[in-house]
Parts: sequence; C-alpha cells; structure tokens
Amino acid sequence: MLPMAELKTACEAAGLTDVRTFLQSGNVIFRSTRKDPAPLIQKALDLDVKVIVRTMDELRDVIARNPFDADRNPSLLIVMFLSDAPSKAAQSALLAAHAGPEEIHFSGRELFLYYPNGAGRSKLTNALIERKLGVSGTARNWNTVTKLLTLSSSRA
Repeated sequence: MLPMAELKTACEAAGLTDVRTFLQSGNVIFRSTRKDPAPLIQKALDLDVKVIVRTMDELRDVIARNPFDADRNPSLLIVMFLSDAPSKAAQSALLAAHAGPEEIHFSGRELFLYYPNGAGRSKLTNALIERKLGVSGTARNWNTVTKLLTLSSSRA
C-alpha cells in the first residue's frame, strides 16, 4: 500500500503541478502539459504499478456514458478504467465466464459494472476481469468517480 503523501511527492517529482490526492486508493488530481504523464508517474514511483490516467474531459465523458438508470444505488455501481479498449473477443470471453447477477457494459476504455449484491461478495473480481480482457484496470465506485470530477472541475 502506497501512502498518499509518497504518491503526491512522486507526482510532483514527475513534473506534475497542483497535485492533490483523494482517498487512500491512488486517486490523484493534477495539472500537466504532457499528453501522457503516466510513464513519468510510473518512473517517479519506482514501483511495478500500472498508472491509468484520464483527463477531466474524459472523466466528464465517462459520467455522461453511464448506461445505468439514475435510480440505481450509486454505491453498487463501479467504473473500471482500463489501460486499453478490450477486443471484441476479450469482451466475449469475459461475458462467457460471467454467471453472476452483475450487469456488465463495455464502453471504450471503461467497463461499467453494477453489483446488485455488492462487489465484495462477487466472483466478478478485478483480477478475473483483467485476465479475461487482457488489459490492466482500476475500479472506482460511482461516488468516487463523480467526486473526482467535482474536485477536478473546482481546480480548472
């Protein structure tokens, strides 16, 4: 587990500015003139971790693409931010391996998941998803996703 203070320091060392962390789950909000700051962050961290970055506009677009009705419990909705868009074959492999009550919606480099019984009890884990899709990913619940946009927008 990487302390958020160390993550903030690494991001600043990577040349990012106005760096702020959110929660204890690796969420960082920052400014950068770099098109893809992920490699800089990975190098500064000096850890074997995958860094997945979305711009404020991309995050806004993710929220707009939410396929679920507004009356769904937001604490049961997860967005998995993927390193790359999975192939159609990989998407089919995940759907074929899935037998639970969860709902899965693919949308570019994001995977929208609804866990009606909660993610903690599900067999549809991040590890299974990454293995079947052949891409890395990081999951955030809907409340965190919307809060990250709010925090990002307040700094724009």
